[in-house]
Amino acid sequence: MTNINRRYFFLGSLMAGAVPSGGFGATPSLKQMGYKSPNEKLNIAAIGAGGKGFTDINGCKSENIVALVDPDEKQAARAYKLHPHAPRYADFRRMFDKESKNIDAVLVSCPDHVHASAAMWAMARGKHVYCQKPLTRTVWEAQQLKEGAAKFGVATQMGNQGYSNEGARECAEIIWSGEIGDVSEVHAWTNRPLKYWPQGPDVIPQEEAVPSTLDWQAWLAGSEQRPYSSAYVPRKWRGFPDFGCGAIGDMACHILGTPNMAMRLTAPTSVECVKQDGKGKYTFPQSSLIRFDFPARGSMPPVKIFWHDGMTAQPKIEGVPDGELLGDNDVNGSVFIGSKGLVTTGCYGERARLMPDAKMKDYKMPAKLLTRSPGHYQDWIRAAKGGEHACSNFSVAAPFVSWMLLGVIAMKFEGRLDWDAQNMRFTNNAEANQYLRPKFRKGWKFV
Repeated sequence: MTNINRRYFFLGSLMAGAVPSGGFGATPSLKQMGYKSPNEKLNIAAIGAGGKGFTDINGCKSENIVALVDPDEKQAARAYKLHPHAPRYADFRRMFDKESKNIDAVLVSCPDHVHASAAMWAMARGKHVYCQKPLTRTVWEAQQLKEGAAKFGVATQMGNQGYSNEGARECAEIIWSGEIGDVSEVHAWTNRPLKYWPQGPDVIPQEEAVPSTLDWQAWLAGSEQRPYSSAYVPRKWRGFPDFGCGAIGDMACHILGTPNMAMRLTAPTSVECVKQDGKGKYTFPQSSLIRFDFPARGSMPPVKIFWHDGMTAQPKIEGVPDGELLGDNDVNGSVFIGSKGLVTTGCYGERARLMPDAKMKDYKMPAKLLTRSPGHYQDWIRAAKGGEHACSNFSVAAPFVSWMLLGVIAMKFEGRLDWDAQNMRFTNNAEANQYLRPKFRKGWKFV
């Protein structure tokens, strides 16, 4: 016993609960009805065939693509050409009516406001689901998807591929080894929305004629009726709270994934939009700084998580020496501030390393405590065929997304919002609670 390294005593209490239920290599105790042999291909339908949907379809090219759904024929044209024999639909409800018996699994790669409904319709019909980040637009929807995945016994995965990154796991293992001591703060940042989509006071949607290649009603899905505007379609919807979640829904799901994993984050006790610039009447602000406060978790002390978006350069952070290159070269990254040192990573957890870089010269990485991923899509495909649970399955992704989405609400209010996770409500701002759950227009029921 005297030869056991001290850090493994530290890890003993830390690792209790560190691996989420149903994630990181856990094997299902019973194969659910519908699981296939690893050698048998899945029949996959894609809800969203243009943009990110096209990427997701290609990510599953080892399987059979048997149906395509997209209300925008122009954006879906490449996928239509690549899969000419797959039936095409503008409305996912019609697709399920006609094709359900031919489908094993579904890719959900449409705008954020359609994610939860499409994913729930699929799960309720026994289909495995890969849903793009940020999984849902509201906290209530995230909870519903978590419960739905358990109820219907399907394999799930959120499209935050950093969770499958080697660096993300290495970062967690460095921190769990005690190398940088107790972590009190984590800062994560992105240059989005700069140069990617417009948001702020100058963005005003104007009514226009609907293009002949777009089914506007199918695109709106369950959201409130409104006139078509090119301010929304095809790639600008993220900046509008009714459709997207801004930079949090885009890059935070990637960049905060490593902190969520490494710091074993549960639910915060409060959230606050500390600063925002360029606030828009119709959209999210041009930039914001949001603070999340988390209580102690096992042997880990309370921690503050800071999210910076709309950055033109990496943020200046107290305790981090000037001139040190953090994150990656695309102004996306994170840094962990510990009592004995610093760790930084890139956008997807890549290049996890001690700071300054000189500390990495003779550093030996700690023992591997987390299983390694075969790739984010293959992780899900394997789970759908009865293998290990995918690393960002909904039991992992829904709680993660839920606390980030509190930041979306915080941008609407001044001051701190105190969060009661058990009862899913803000305790000091009744008005804020109305944004926890969406409203669906007639004909677009949730299931």
